[in-house]
Amino acid sequence: MNTFDTVIRNARVVTAADIFTSDIGIRDGRIAALGIDLPTGLKEIDAKGRHVTPGGIDSHVHLDQPTGDGSIMADDFLSGTVSAACGGTTTVIPFACQQKGKSLRAAVEDYHRRAGQKPVIDYAFHMIVTDPTPEILRDELPALIAEGYTSFKIYMTYDALKLSDREILDTLSVARSEGAMVMLHAENADCIAWLTERLLAAGHTAPRYHATSRPMLVEREATHRAIALAELVDVPILIVHVSGREAVEQIRWAQSNGLKVYAETCPQYLFLTADSMGCDDSFEGAKCICSPPPRDKANQQVIWDGLENGSFEVFSSDHAPFRYDGPDGKKAHGEQVSFDKVANGIPGIETRMALLWSEGVRTGRITPQSFVALTSTNAAKLYGLYPRKGSIAIGSDADLVIWDEDQTFHLDNNRLHHNVDYTPYEGMHLSAWPAMTLSRGDVVWDGEQPCGDAGRGQFLPCARPDPAKPRRRQTEIPL
Repeated sequence: MNTFDTVIRNARVVTAADIFTSDIGIRDGRIAALGIDLPTGLKEIDAKGRHVTPGGIDSHVHLDQPTGDGSIMADDFLSGTVSAACGGTTTVIPFACQQKGKSLRAAVEDYHRRAGQKPVIDYAFHMIVTDPTPEILRDELPALIAEGYTSFKIYMTYDALKLSDREILDTLSVARSEGAMVMLHAENADCIAWLTERLLAAGHTAPRYHATSRPMLVEREATHRAIALAELVDVPILIVHVSGREAVEQIRWAQSNGLKVYAETCPQYLFLTADSMGCDDSFEGAKCICSPPPRDKANQQVIWDGLENGSFEVFSSDHAPFRYDGPDGKKAHGEQVSFDKVANGIPGIETRMALLWSEGVRTGRITPQSFVALTSTNAAKLYGLYPRKGSIAIGSDADLVIWDEDQTFHLDNNRLHHNVDYTPYEGMHLSAWPAMTLSRGDVVWDGEQPCGDAGRGQFLPCARPDPAKPRRRQTEIPL
């Protein structure tokens, strides 16, 4: 009788703590054994001494999310999760976005409807809180947190999404009492609006001026303010998609003063610059419009340093998939439109893992263990999925990536599986790509083609994460 459904032989296993050689025995979708010369499985996979890491957790993705500006996201829960699996990601956490004036629960229910029987890998939901009415804060938000939606995002910019400081304080207070993790998009909305008005009045409308309208100081100020508000309420927060030095300095200050401030960054801040949005007035630069915008070359090194020294806990894609051509993507309002009317975001769900392994691990900038922490383990802990996800350990889900490091991989959008007609990383030469991706023991990418069936992905209710627990400092404020 076979002991295991699948055995992966000769794996160079990498976790956030260790690297060791082992066979991996899989039974009923979970890791049942780690050891040398395990008994034969019904299926045998020879890893050939290659590195094997936990499946990636992309904890900041946008799939089939309503936009309200006439644009439509190109990836739904099928194409988005297929693309993720082909890039080594086995869990995604997209956003159920509340519409102002409407119920938060309605947003969650709508997002479940959109997911339907499409995902090929496992998934959870963050919430986006845009209208924190007393009823939402008193009833809906605590109930949803108790049901497994234990993280939510707050915006400090965008008119349709942003909260006032008072609303942020009220919402942070609920997170503190209910044990939820709060993510903040930190940019100063009024500074951006003021700069945008003046740029447009001067005729500076091309995509490249998107970066001019969002200088580092608007991110620095909002990051500082978010930290101060969180300190007042005594609640941990996670600052998302941090782009450069000035925001990093605020986060490092908070961390060095004992505050529970976590941070996330993304590939666009390692591999793109403001020049990626063009050095002339061509609309082509719209492909790289995202917020915060990429900075300059010097700031790329700041972000690399932050990955190395522990400033960042999470490396996500912030996948926001809009097609360049066609009537509902970057050109939804035409090519003559000003930068502030262009769909905001870039694709990256399939390239995130390989970019960091190739340019981080293979170049010696970060260790393999740090790679695992940044792309999987830390996200699992921060969002209440650990130890089911995020590690190679007995009892954990058999979410695994076997890496091919024996050849050069030319990044060509035609090789990717998202529904976007470009990649901002076109033409890069990478030294690694997933040779195989397993989700709960099933092969969902075999190195040549996607293998997962639509609907096999499971929804994951999340536990209240330990990193979201407040410091419980002494104060006279009734928190």
